Amino acid sequence: MENLRKFLSVMLVILMVIPSGLPAANHREAPITALDHKADITDVYAFVSYNNPNKVTLMFGVDPFLEPGNGPTWFPFDPEILYEIKVDNDQDAEADVTFQFRFATEQRLPGVFQSYVGAGPNGVTAPANSPAPVAPGTLIIPPQIDDFNDAGLGLRQNYTVSMIRGRDHRQDRTEITNSNGSPLYVVPANVGPRTMNYSALFTAGTYSSLTAPGVAAFAGTVDDPFWIDLGAAFDTANLRSTGFPAPAVLSDAQDSNETQNFAADEVAGYATNYIAIEVPISMLTSDGQMHPANNPKATIGVWATTSRPRVTVRRNESGDFLRLFPLQNYVQVQRMGNPLINELLVGTGSKDRFSMEEPKRDAQFANFFLDPLLARVLNAATGGVVAIPAVPRVDLLPLVTYAPPIAAAGTPAGPVADLLRLNTGVPATPAANRKRMGLLAGDAAGFPNGRRLQDDVVDASLRAVAGILAGGAFAGFPNNRLGDGVNVNDYAYREVFPYLANAPDGRNSRHIDPGEPGCAGGNCPVN
Repeated sequence: MENLRKFLSVMLVILMVIPSGLPAANHREAPITALDHKADITDVYAFVSYNNPNKVTLMFGVDPFLEPGNGPTWFPFDPEILYEIKVDNDQDAEADVTFQFRFATEQRLPGVFQSYVGAGPNGVTAPANSPAPVAPGTLIIPPQIDDFNDAGLGLRQNYTVSMIRGRDHRQDRTEITNSNGSPLYVVPANVGPRTMNYSALFTAGTYSSLTAPGVAAFAGTVDDPFWIDLGAAFDTANLRSTGFPAPAVLSDAQDSNETQNFAADEVAGYATNYIAIEVPISMLTSDGQMHPANNPKATIGVWATTSRPRVTVRRNESGDFLRLFPLQNYVQVQRMGNPLINELLVGTGSKDRFSMEEPKRDAQFANFFLDPLLARVLNAATGGVVAIPAVPRVDLLPLVTYAPPIAAAGTPAGPVADLLRLNTGVPATPAANRKRMGLLAGDAAGFPNGRRLQDDVVDASLRAVAGILAGGAFAGFPNNRLGDGVNVNDYAYREVFPYLANAPDGRNSRHIDPGEPGCAGGNCPVN
């Protein structure tokens, strides 16, 4: 019996430190985030704002594959997690500017069976035959939720934003708050049209009048902006592309189509939680100035992290169970810079260590970056049709160091590190001229120069791994036609901050196959 109590006590500690839950599907890069999906980072984005060349938008998602109708409590941010966006501006892979986000939760309707309730402009009252003690005419269902103060918003979250300059978090810390003094509220899950006006909440939850001039902020549940033929990718690169001369090679018509999918987008119809901040470029560079693209100071490195409080464990007076005492410092659970690095390049035995490591120590993972097994898989799976460069793969250095064509010539390379590098001197490309293949297609403002929502990072990553950046024969066919056949998101993105699309409507959403009416070219019905 004593051994059983000890076993149960240890299991309790594990469950409290690493929350359990359903696996978070494709975004769960590492075993640790397969268990802790609230801390699982899905994607990181950094780009010069479309409508303001003096600003940069930084954002990242967590908690992937959220089923829109999965109530009754839906998917709030975890108040125990410290969410951070970090910026390196002096090429040493250490954070020089950090934005910290912390969340708090209010249960405003503790007696109601679900977190959000509402109906119509006036709500719904008890009918004439309402049994006592509830009198006829008593308000039973409050009005539709279209404001963060509405009665039906049972679960309400707010958040704080802190900007930290330098590497000592005890100095130069600025709290960024709402200019009118009210809290910054989180946009909830899109429960359904009867319960809430999600679009109104989205607008209200996009904050641009903050105490830090020029800064805007957003946090909430949105459409997952990522797209991929997930099942084919993880069936050992068994991609459905129908091009010649090998699987995974797109035809010219497929590759040139920016508005249609030719395979299943298995992320379509799901939501995820996103944090976004827009800041003046001058707040991010090493000298507080904007610079042209040919200046080494123009390029920054960006990554995101999630961390949980460290705990100490002690027995009670009788010694028969354990208690947890949270400490003030945090332990990192996951980090992400470039898309798909940990997911498709790092070996499973190193994924947890990679997730919890600092970018400046990524030299220990250099063999995964500069001799990627995925490249050899593509070479073998196509019977050698896709030829790959010899190792070491110095052509991949621009993805893991500060190097052209992203950074300006003469920029210190810095250590090998997984950072999403953005040249802030390259202006945003107008919508009509954007290319899903980004920099690889001559669109200088696209991935791997930062990352925009419209960038097809799956196809771009496949081509980069196969050697397109090496030039010569590796830059031509078929290496320059590798892809999964998913070219566009199911919902159209916004053209203004925070750029993300509305979360799918919980009542009416479903996982739509490519080619269905009304869902081509990222134009699924707006929720």
